[in-house]
Amino acid sequence: MAKKLFINGHWQETSETITVRSPYDGKVVGEMYAATPLVVADAINAAWDARKAMARLTAAERGAILDRLSALLVLHREEIAATITAEAGKGIAFSRGEVDRSAETFKFAADEARRLCGELIPYDAAVSGKNRFGYYKRYPIGVIAAITPFNFPLNLVAHKVGPAIAAGCPILLKPASSTPLTSHRLVELLLEAGLPACGIQLLVGSGRVVGNALVESDKVHMVTFTGSPAVGLEIRAKAGIKKVTLELGSNSAAIIHEDADVTQALPRCVIGAFANSGQVCISIQRIYIHRSRYQEFRDAFIAAVQAAQVGNPADEKTLVGPMINASEVERVAGWIDDAVRQGATLLCGGKRSGTMLEPTVLENTTEAMDIVSEEAFAPVVSLMAYDTLDEVIERVNNSQFGLQAGIFTRDIKTAFYAIDHLEVGGVMVGDMPTFRVDQMPYGGVKLSGTGREGARYSVEEMTELKTVMFNLN
Repeated sequence: MAKKLFINGHWQETSETITVRSPYDGKVVGEMYAATPLVVADAINAAWDARKAMARLTAAERGAILDRLSALLVLHREEIAATITAEAGKGIAFSRGEVDRSAETFKFAADEARRLCGELIPYDAAVSGKNRFGYYKRYPIGVIAAITPFNFPLNLVAHKVGPAIAAGCPILLKPASSTPLTSHRLVELLLEAGLPACGIQLLVGSGRVVGNALVESDKVHMVTFTGSPAVGLEIRAKAGIKKVTLELGSNSAAIIHEDADVTQALPRCVIGAFANSGQVCISIQRIYIHRSRYQEFRDAFIAAVQAAQVGNPADEKTLVGPMINASEVERVAGWIDDAVRQGATLLCGGKRSGTMLEPTVLENTTEAMDIVSEEAFAPVVSLMAYDTLDEVIERVNNSQFGLQAGIFTRDIKTAFYAIDHLEVGGVMVGDMPTFRVDQMPYGGVKLSGTGREGARYSVEEMTELKTVMFNLN
C-alpha cells in the first residue's frame, strides 16, 4: 500500500504514485503518493495558516517536542536504518550512524529552541542615544520550504526540520523522490512527539510540480535547499525576495603534507573518499600528496582501497555499495574515460555494472579534467603530487567550489597558514574534509553555496531580528 502525503493535518492520497526501488538490486521498496499541483497549493496555504500556531509554541514546548523526537529515533534506530539502506543503498553501518547523528541533530535543535533570545543594545554609545534603552529579539521568519537530497535522507532533513521547529516556523518538506520513505516515517514520529499537525506538510514529487511551486510562492518566506549547483542557481533565480540558503556540494581536497602521519591519514582518506559510494557533499575527490611522500601514500592507499568491501549495502562490512541510479554511474564513468584519454592513469577500479561502480583511483590527472574540477559525487578519487605548500594551496583554491578541505601535518605553523589561505568554508586539520559534527557551522563559499547549517546557525537564518527602543528622556 502506498504511503500517504501529510497535508493540512491529514494523511492524504492522490491520483499519482511513485515507486521506490532499491538502488542495489532494483527491488520495490515501497510506493509513495505523489503531489499534484492542487495538493501543493493546499499544502502551501495550510503552512501559511499555521504561522501563528507555530509561533505561539513556547521555548519549552518546542524543546520538548524535539527531545521526544530524538528519543523516538533512538528507539526505532534499526527500523529507520533499514529503510535508509533499502531506499538509498547506503551501507547499513553508515545508515545506523546516520540515525544516531540525526538523533543528536534534533537534540541540538532542542537546545537552540530553549536558548533562542536577543541582546541588549547600548543605545547610549551614540551621542543621540542618551537615556534610551533597548534590545533586539528574534522572531520566526514564517513558512520554511525544505528541499532535501537522497544521500542523507534523514540527517539532511533533520538539519532543516529541527531548526525550523526550534525557531517556531511551519515547514513544507519536499524530500528527494528516490528516498521519500524515511521522511514519511519521520513525519509519523514528529506527530507522535507532539508537533502540532499544522506544523509540517509532506510533499513528494518532481521539482517541476512541487519544487517550483514552493520556490515561487509568495506564501513561503524561506527556501533551504541541499543539492546540485544547477538546481540551486535556478532556485535563487526564481525565489525573488525570500531568503534562500543553499548547500551545493564540492570537489573536496585532502592535503598530505611532507610531515604528515601517513598511518593516521590513510584510513581517514579511504573512508572520506568512498563511504556512501562517494555520494557525500564533502567526499574526498582530490588528494594532494607532497612529492616526498607520494609513492609511500599511493601504494598504501591503493592496497587499502582494493581491500575494501564492495557490494550489498545490507552487509555490515560493506564500504562501497550502489550509486543512486545507473545514469549517475554512466555520467561519472564518462568522466573517468575522458580523463584516461587525456593522460590520466587508472590505478584501480573503474569497472561498472548497473548501479555499481568499483572504488576508483586515478593519477596523472589535472585540475582541467572534469573528474577533478566538477563534483563527481561518486567513488572516485584522484592522487596528485605537489612540491610546496603555496603550490598546493593555489591548486586546491583553483576550483569553482569551496566547501571543506583537510590537511594532514604535524606543524602548527603549516596548519595555520593553510587555514588562513584555503578558500573554503571549513578546514579540518589532521582529518579528512569529510568530517562533520552536527552542531558546527557547515557551509561553503563560491559555488558550494550560501548560508550555514548546524542548529544554532540555521535557527539564526530562520528568524528575523526586531529592534526595540524606549525613549526615557
